[in-house]
Amino acid sequence: MTAEALFDRLKHPNPNLRDRATIEIVETRDETTIPRLIEILDDLDTTYRRAAVKTLGAIGVDTVPFLVSLLGTSDNVTVRGSAVKALAQVILNYPEVPFPPVGLACLKASMSDENPVVNMAAVMALGEMGPPAFEILVEELNKTDNIALQVTLVNTLGSLGDRRAEAILIAARDDENRDRYVRELATSALSRLDGTINYKQMKAAAGN
Repeated sequence: MTAEALFDRLKHPNPNLRDRATIEIVETRDETTIPRLIEILDDLDTTYRRAAVKTLGAIGVDTVPFLVSLLGTSDNVTVRGSAVKALAQVILNYPEVPFPPVGLACLKASMSDENPVVNMAAVMALGEMGPPAFEILVEELNKTDNIALQVTLVNTLGSLGDRRAEAILIAARDDENRDRYVRELATSALSRLDGTINYKQMKAAAGN
C-alpha cells in the first residue's frame, strides 16, 4: 500500500483499519512521515487528527523535537492541544525510553498555557510519566491560581503512585486559603494514592 493510501486510511471510520494503517506508517516511515503527520494536527476532521496524534506517539521520541517546535510557534489551540497529546502518547508507548529534556521542559511550560485544553493535557501527559514528573507537578500546584488546573493537578498526584505525594495532598487538604472543592478533592486523592501504591506493591510482589 502506498504512503498516500496509508494516510487516507487514517481517516477510515473503522478503528481497526486506522490502527493497522498506523502500524504500517510507523514501519515504513521516511523523512517525510513526521512532518506530514504534524500537518494533520490542524485538520478539521477529528478522526484524522486523533489518528495522527496516535501515530506520532507510536513513532516515539523522534517526534519530540517537531512537537516542541510546533508548541512554541502555533497560535492554534487545537494544534497545541494535539501536540501535547502526542507527547503524552510518546510517554505512554515508550515508558522505558528516556524522555528528552526538551520535551519535559515543553510540557512544564504548557501547563501555563492560557487554554485549558492545552494546560490540562500537559498535566495528564506528565502524569503518564509518573514519579519523574513529581516535582514539576508540585511546583505548578503551589504556584497556579487556576482552580481548574489545581483540580487536575491534585487528581494527577493522587494517581501517581508516589508516596511523596501524600504530604503534598495533606497540605492542600489543610490549606484554608485554597478553594474548598480543591481541598475536598485532595482528601479523595489521598485515598486513591494509597490504593495506587498498594496495587503497585502487590503487582511488584507478584512479579517476584
